[in-house]
Amino acid sequence: MSDRYFVDKPISIDRVTLSGPEAHHLIHVMRATPGTRVTLFDGAGDEFSAAVERVGRADVELSILARQSIDRELPFDLTLGVALPKGDRQKWLVEKAVELGVTRIVPLRTQRGVAQPVEQALVRLRRAVIEASKQCGRNRLLQIDEPRSWPDFVADAAGTSCRLVAHPAGERELRSVLVDLSGNVCLAIGPEGGFADEEVALAVAAGWHTVDLGPRILRVETAALFLVAVVASAQNT
Repeated sequence: MSDRYFVDKPISIDRVTLSGPEAHHLIHVMRATPGTRVTLFDGAGDEFSAAVERVGRADVELSILARQSIDRELPFDLTLGVALPKGDRQKWLVEKAVELGVTRIVPLRTQRGVAQPVEQALVRLRRAVIEASKQCGRNRLLQIDEPRSWPDFVADAAGTSCRLVAHPAGERELRSVLVDLSGNVCLAIGPEGGFADEEVALAVAAGWHTVDLGPRILRVETAALFLVAVVASAQNT
């Protein structure tokens, strides 16, 4: 696979100009010259073979050689609602969620949450989505929503066929839930201290299933990625 670059506008013509971080990397790190072949994607699902035509001081002009529809997505939508951890653990969680095929991440505001992402943090996380997509070959970008309150998130997910919330001593073992999995999936991971009892009760009343992830205490990002990986594996076979 050739080096991949993200174009922030839909690719609909036979010539594209890269600027910003993508152009900087192509010019100053990869030392591109006219004729250099790369792969472009615009987040809509296709990828494009392209060749460098002109290298400027801060931009690169490329010609589109071929377009391919290559689907590397899960066969279902997977939404992850998560009370984000602190600091660099947020970026790590997002990168791995991209690699595992998560469709959408919704940062949750919960009673015991400690990290409420501001807009600048969300911008950084969305850039991390692009970088991870370039690395793993996804042609559709994971979506990071604006933060939602827990009651709003529970209500928004009402139409999703499978809704699971991680909770110690959950009503069902995870392996028993996997047998019944079908359709789109919505997962919820609370903060380090877990969801409050009334938050769990709200979800259960709305039709969510609580699942136990095992006897050990997991960090937020570990719990999130464990649950995502198990669900993705179960429905992707």
